[in-house]
Amino acid sequence: MTTERVDLLVGGMTCASCATRIEKKLNRMPGVEASVNYATEKASVSLPEGTTVDQAIAVIEDTGYTAERPRPPEPTAGTSGSAPAPTAQELEVASLRHRLLVSTALAIPVAAMSMIPALQFTNWQWLALTLAAPVAVWGAWPFHRAMWMNLRHGATTMDTLISMGIIASLGWSLYALFFGTAGMPGMRMTFSLTAQAGGGANEIYLEVASAVTVFLLAGRYFEARAKKQSGAALTALLELGAKETAVLRDGVEVIVPTSSLVVGDQFVVRPGEKISTDGVVVEGVSAIDASMLTGEAVPVEVGPGAVVVGATLNSGGRLVVRATRIGADTELAQLGRLVEQAQTGKADVQRLADRVSGVFVPIVLGLSLATLAVWLLVGATPVVAFTAAVATLIIACPCALGLATPTALLVGTGRGAQLGILIKGPQVLESTRRVDTIVLDKTGTVTTGRMSLVQAVPASGLEAAELLRFAGAAEAGSEHPIAKSIVTGARERVGTLPAAESFASADGLGVQAVVDGRLVAVGRPRWLTEQWGIVFTPDLEAALAAGEDRGETPVAVAWDGVARGILTVADAVKDTSAAAIAEFRRLGLTPVLLTGDNDTVARNVGTLVGIDDVRAGVLPAEKAEVIRALQAEGRVVAMVGDGVNDAVALATADLGIAMGTGTDVAIEASDLTLIRSDLVAAADAIRLSRRTLATIKANLFWAFAYNVAAIPLAMLGLLNPLIAGAAMALSSVFVVSNSLRLRGFRGLTLPAAAPRTPTGMASSVTVQRRRTE
Repeated sequence: MTTERVDLLVGGMTCASCATRIEKKLNRMPGVEASVNYATEKASVSLPEGTTVDQAIAVIEDTGYTAERPRPPEPTAGTSGSAPAPTAQELEVASLRHRLLVSTALAIPVAAMSMIPALQFTNWQWLALTLAAPVAVWGAWPFHRAMWMNLRHGATTMDTLISMGIIASLGWSLYALFFGTAGMPGMRMTFSLTAQAGGGANEIYLEVASAVTVFLLAGRYFEARAKKQSGAALTALLELGAKETAVLRDGVEVIVPTSSLVVGDQFVVRPGEKISTDGVVVEGVSAIDASMLTGEAVPVEVGPGAVVVGATLNSGGRLVVRATRIGADTELAQLGRLVEQAQTGKADVQRLADRVSGVFVPIVLGLSLATLAVWLLVGATPVVAFTAAVATLIIACPCALGLATPTALLVGTGRGAQLGILIKGPQVLESTRRVDTIVLDKTGTVTTGRMSLVQAVPASGLEAAELLRFAGAAEAGSEHPIAKSIVTGARERVGTLPAAESFASADGLGVQAVVDGRLVAVGRPRWLTEQWGIVFTPDLEAALAAGEDRGETPVAVAWDGVARGILTVADAVKDTSAAAIAEFRRLGLTPVLLTGDNDTVARNVGTLVGIDDVRAGVLPAEKAEVIRALQAEGRVVAMVGDGVNDAVALATADLGIAMGTGTDVAIEASDLTLIRSDLVAAADAIRLSRRTLATIKANLFWAFAYNVAAIPLAMLGLLNPLIAGAAMALSSVFVVSNSLRLRGFRGLTLPAAAPRTPTGMASSVTVQRRRTE
C-alpha cells in the first residue's frame, strides 16, 4: 500500500497535552501514522492510499485546533520592495507581549494597595477592581479561551485551572464587594495566619487574579517567542544561495535572478563569488571553498568535468558551469528538507507541569465541588460552603507551577548568556540530563577550521627563516587558502617579506615568482618534479612522507632548480579541546569524533584530544544516519557542530549544540548555541542545563507541596481565600528565590593544556635544523 507523507502546521496548541490529544485522534484514523510536535507546532502524518490531507485537517479541526499545509519558504527579495507580512507566530508573540505589558502596568498598583495597608485609602478597593478587572478578563483571555475550547471537547489542561483560579478570585471579589462588606468605605485588608471557617466575605482577592495573570502571561510570552524561531533554519539555508547569476547568452554574460535558471544553462562564476546552483564545470580551473556547506577547511580543486554544489565559494580562477539541478532539486534544498523533517520528527519532551495536569486538574476540580457539597449537606450556610470551595480552588491555582519553569529558565539562560551559552527553551534541559554520548564534528569544533602553517623543514645547510622568506614572498601574490596560510606563517616568523616579480600561477598546482633575483617555485611536490625536474633529497622525502602520515598537506619549495625545503599546512587542534573532552568524560559522556575528512587526519586529531571512537569519511547526508545508528543502540546523543552539513545531525540528535562561530543554519537547527568557539563552553552548557533542570524540578516539587499541604485545610474551612492567596504568594517567592540561585553558577576554569598539535613553529624548525646539521 502506498502512503503519502505530509507535514501540517497546527495552531491553537497551548501545552504538550494538546499535542498528545491531536496525535491520538489522528492515529485513530485507519492506516494513519501521525506524530505531533508541540515545540515546532507541526504534525507529521503518513496517509494511506484513499485518505486525503483534507480528511486529516478535518480531524484536527474537529478536535478544536487549526491545521494547514506549510507555505513554501521564500527567499528575501533584498532591500527593495515592501516588507513581508507578519506570520501567525509573529502576530501571536506580539499579542502576548502587548497583553503582558498592559497587564503588568495595571497589576502592580493592585498588588501594592492590597499588600500594603498604608496605601489603602478610602474606597481603594473600587480602584483596585477598576484596574484588576481588565487584567483578569482581557489579559487572561488566552487562558479563558483555551479552557473553553478544551471543555467543549471534554478535556482539561493547566489552562483550565489557571482560568478557573483567575475567574474564582475575581468572582469572589465581586461577591465580597457587591454582596458582602468588602465594598464599604474604610475597608482594610491585612494578612492573618488564622481564619474563621467560612470567613472571607469581607475580603477581596483582586491581587491574586491580577498577579496570577501577569506571571503566567510572562511564561507564555517567552515560550512563544522561543518557538517562533523554529522555522528560521530553512530561511538561513535559502540565504546561503546566490541571488543573481551571470548567464551566458550567445557568448554574452547576462545578469539574471538565480531563480530563473533552467537545467542546461551555462553561467560564469568569478573569484570570490558563490556558485549559483548545482552543476558541472565546463571551463576553468579553481579551488572551491565548500566550508559553508561541508564544514571542511581544505578547499577542493576543480576543473572541467568536476561536479560543484550551489552556495559554495569560488576562491580561485574564473569558472563556467553548466546547471544540472535547480530549485528544489539542489543539494542545498534537499538539505533544507532534511532539517525540516528531522525537526518535525523530533520527540517532544513534555514539561513536568503538563505531565501531571491530566491528573492534578480533574482532582482539584472534583475536590472543590466535593467541598461545596459536603458543607451544604452538613447544614452549613451557602456562604460558608462557597468560601471553603473557592479557597480549595485558589490554593491549588498553579501560580507557582507557572513560575517554576520560566523563572529558572530566565535566570539560567541569562547566566548562560554571560558565559557564552544560549539555551533555546525548557524542552532542551531534560535532554542534557539523559545524554550519555556526545558526537563532535571535527572542523571548526575540535579544530580551528582554518588552515595554518604547521612545519618548515629546510634542506641541509639552509636556515628555516630563509626558506620561509622566499616561500612567503612567492605565495604573496596568490589568493589560494593554502598560500595565504603560508604567507601568514612566514610573516609571523620572519617579519616583512621581500617583493616578488614576474608572478605566475598554475591553477591548483602552485606558483612561481622572482624573489631577490632567484626564480622560486612553490607548490605540489609532484608539480615541481614533473614541471621543473626537481629532485628531493632523502631528508625532504622523509619530511613529505611524515607530513602526509600526520594528515597534513605538504608544499614543496625550490629555487634555482634545487629543492630547498618542505612546508606543511593543516587545520590545527584548538588548545582547549583535549581538556574539554576530558571534562565530557567526567560528566559521564562518551565522545565520538565525526568528520568528512580522511581517516588519517581524523585518527591523528582523535589521538591528540583523547577520542577513541573516530568516524571518518562521513558525507554530510550521512551524519544524521550515524546519529540514528547510535540512538538505535540505546544511546542518548548530543551533537556538537558548526557547519551547514551538521544541521541535519544537530536536529536529529537528542541534544543539538552549535558553535556560534558557525553558520546560521547550524545555530537555528540546534538546541544549545555556544557563542564562545571552544569546547569548554559545551561542557559548561551541559552543566548549566542540568543545574537549571534540577532547579525546575525543585521548584515544581515545592509548588505542589505548598498546594497539596494546604488543600485539606481549605476543604475543612480553616483557610479563607485570602490565606490561600498568601500561601500561593509564599510558594511563588520560594520558587523565584530558588531560581535566583542560578546566578551563582560558575563556568569551568581549566588549566592551560600543553600544545598537543604541532602548531609551535619555532620548536618544529629547531628540531629539523638539528637533524640536518
